[in-house]
Amino acid sequence: MKYFFLILSFSCFFLTKAQDQNTSTAEGPYSQLIIRGATLINGNGAPPIGPVDITVENNKIVGIDVVGYPGVAIDDSKRPILKKGGKEIEANGHYILPGFIDMHGHIGGVAQGADWDYVFRLWLAHGITTVREPSGRGIAYTLDLKERSAKNEIIAPRVLAYTGFGQGSKSPIDSPEAAREWVRENAKKGADGIKFFGAEPEIMKAALEENKKLGLRSACHHAQLSVARWNVLHSARAGLTTMEHWYGLPEALFEDRTVQDYPLDYNYQNEQHRFGEAGNLWKQAAKPYSAHWNKVMNELIDLDFTLVPTFNIYEASRDLHRARRAEWHEDYTLPSLWRFYQPSKISHGSYWHYWGTEEEVSWKENYKLWMTFINEYKNRGGRVSAGSDSGFIFQLYGFAYIRELEMLREAGFHPLEVIRAATLNGAEALGIDQQTGSVAIGKDADFVIVEENPLENLKVLYGTGAIKLTEANEVVRVGGVKYTIRQGVIYDAKKLLSEVKIMVEEAKAKENFTITQPGD
Repeated sequence: MKYFFLILSFSCFFLTKAQDQNTSTAEGPYSQLIIRGATLINGNGAPPIGPVDITVENNKIVGIDVVGYPGVAIDDSKRPILKKGGKEIEANGHYILPGFIDMHGHIGGVAQGADWDYVFRLWLAHGITTVREPSGRGIAYTLDLKERSAKNEIIAPRVLAYTGFGQGSKSPIDSPEAAREWVRENAKKGADGIKFFGAEPEIMKAALEENKKLGLRSACHHAQLSVARWNVLHSARAGLTTMEHWYGLPEALFEDRTVQDYPLDYNYQNEQHRFGEAGNLWKQAAKPYSAHWNKVMNELIDLDFTLVPTFNIYEASRDLHRARRAEWHEDYTLPSLWRFYQPSKISHGSYWHYWGTEEEVSWKENYKLWMTFINEYKNRGGRVSAGSDSGFIFQLYGFAYIRELEMLREAGFHPLEVIRAATLNGAEALGIDQQTGSVAIGKDADFVIVEENPLENLKVLYGTGAIKLTEANEVVRVGGVKYTIRQGVIYDAKKLLSEVKIMVEEAKAKENFTITQPGD
C-alpha cells in the first residue's frame, strides 16, 4: 500500500508540471463546437465523404452537413453558423473519424511503474476515446478514474470497468451459488462487466448466466489451466460477450485431441514454456475451412459473439527485434516499464529466456492460421473489435493500438473494415453504440482528427507519424493525430505526447537511465 501511494504522488507531480507547461492541452467542452471542412471516414463501413461540417451542441452531434465537393470552393452561406460562446476547428484537408475504442486496455500497473496519467495521455494522443479496463488494480480504483473522467476532472478517455472474476472476494468462490452472489455484488458496486480467466465449469456457467441476467457484459482470457474443460464454445453458449486474445479458440477447434500437445517437461510457471508452446497451438487445430472449423465459426457467429484478437501483444513472439527496437521506446517508454519488458523468470510476458529462430518461425505460422480465422469470421458477419493489452511484451500504450490496426489490415481487413473494428464494432460489443462508435446525429462528440489519410497509410496515426519523401527529395514526418475529442473535450494530441516525453525525460534524469539491450 505504501508503494502504491508513492507511485500516486509521483504521478500527480508529473500531471501538475505537465499541465503548467501546456495549459491548452485540453479545451472545452463548449456550448457549441463546429468542425469545418473535413473528410469524414465513419465507423459504419461507408466510404469517405467530404467536405463536411460537423456541429456539436452540449457534447452531442446535432448536424452533419455536406458543404461542397473536393476541389470546389465552399459556399459559406450554406454552412452552419457559429453561436456566441462556441468554438470552431478549421479542418479543411483533414480527416475526421469516430473516436477509437480500445477493448483491452489495462490502466498501467504497479509492476510496470506506469500510472493512469501517463497511460491516459498516450491513449488520447492516439485517438482512443473509450477504454475497457479488463481487470486491473481493483474495481474501486477503476471506478474512481471512470467517475473523474466523466466529470472532466482529469485528462482521460471514457472508462468502462470490468472486474476480474473473484477479485475482492473475502472467501473462495467454490460453488455455483457463491459465484452468483459474487456477480450480484460486483454489479452493485457499479462495474460494467467481468473479466474471466477460467474456473470450474459449473462455476463459470453460473457466473456467466447471472451476469447476463443482470444485463452486464463479460470478457474472458481462457487460461491454459482451465481451458481443457472450458473453451470458447462453452463460454459463448453460457453468455460470454467477448473472448480475448485467442486462448480457448484452437481448443474448441481440436478434432484429434482434447488437450494441447504439451512437452512432457512443460511447466506453466515457466514463461518461455508457456509462450513458446503457444506458438505451436494453431497447427494442432482443425484445418481452415474444414467441416469442424466451419461449424465452430458459424456457431460463434450465431451466438453474436465478439472476438478481440489483440494481435499486437504477441508480435514479439514472431519478431522480437522489431518489437524491442520500436522507435517510440526512446522518448515515450518509462525506465520502469523498459525494465519490466526485459527477460525475467518472474515478470509476466518476459519470456526471452533463450528465444530464437525456431520459436519465431512457429509463431509466424501461428499468425497465418489465426489471422485466417479472424478474417473469415469478419467476412461471414462475425464481430471483430480492436484491443491492445499494452504494458507487456514491448507493447506501449497508444502506439500498440495503432499497431493492432495495422495487423488487422495484415489479416485481410479492408482499411474501412479496420476502422469499423476500431470504432462501431467495439461500441456494439460494449453496448454503447447508441452513444459512440460512429459519427451520427445524437451520438457523443468523440472524434479523431488527422491531417493525412489513414486509409492510405495507417502509420499516420502513430504519435511518431510516418516517414515521407517530398518532391524536393527531403525526408519529413507526416501525420500523428492532431486532435482527439472525447465527449466534446478537445485534446491537442501532440501536446499530450510532449507531456509524456517530459515525464520520461524526468524519470530518466532521476535515475541517470539510458535504454540498453540485454547483455550490454
